[in-house]
Amino acid sequence: MKKIIAAFDGLKFSAGTRDYAIQIAKENSAHLVGVFLDDPLYHSYKVYDLISEEGGISDAKQKKFIEVDVRTRDEAAADFEAACQKAGLRFSVHRNKDIATQGLLHESIYADMIIISGNETFTHYEEKIPTRFIRDILSEAQCPVIVVPPHYKPFNKLVLLYDGEPSSVYAIKMFSYMLPALKKHPTEVLSVKPVSQSMHVPDNKLMKEFMKRHFPKADYKVLKGLPETEIINFLKTSKGLPLVVLGAYRRGMASRWFRASMADVLMKELKIPVFIAHN
Repeated sequence: MKKIIAAFDGLKFSAGTRDYAIQIAKENSAHLVGVFLDDPLYHSYKVYDLISEEGGISDAKQKKFIEVDVRTRDEAAADFEAACQKAGLRFSVHRNKDIATQGLLHESIYADMIIISGNETFTHYEEKIPTRFIRDILSEAQCPVIVVPPHYKPFNKLVLLYDGEPSSVYAIKMFSYMLPALKKHPTEVLSVKPVSQSMHVPDNKLMKEFMKRHFPKADYKVLKGLPETEIINFLKTSKGLPLVVLGAYRRGMASRWFRASMADVLMKELKIPVFIAHN
């Protein structure tokens, strides 16, 4: 049984993360762990909210805000627990009190996969997707990560991005090993090549020999042009709601085109779940 983490900010609970995690865990008979990152330095209030009429910090105001935060976080954990019970899942809840980034990275060492919303910040401020927090997690996590949109829409197909580099094959391997039940969905292997090259899949014979054992019914699509443009256009115009698989997110490590910016573009332009694994 796999151990899948659903990571949450209890002060801004993501129903999308909850619902994607339950779908994926249920289909794969996984144990789902709700990790609530109760960072002690992160609150719902700002310092100026605590200023009293006399001009100083009001202990009474701060106490009330803290009580509200504790109640909000408890309600978020209870929501997750109730949803897992209703779905009939095996689950547990971790209330992690470390700094949010450090806490989730430490949890990732002992997990098979993380599911998290792409707009998590653990700050008071809105940030563009992917946020700095998500970038840090994707760069350093010790297991694959599925970044999901804030609103749940069940996916019904898989798109495996492949450029002939080991990093893209590694991501496909990890997805196959981690989530075998999802292979029931229609699957496409998508490659983009320069205009001057042939329409053959990179390492055609070896790749198809490998895929025959993991995704025997997969279709192959080769496009010509710039990957960032062609992939986005393809996903926007193709039918169905895809889950996209790609590799190579580590800083400074990139294949020819499945680099960090490719994942960033997908998360920014399309509200779809993205499975990312690096080796």
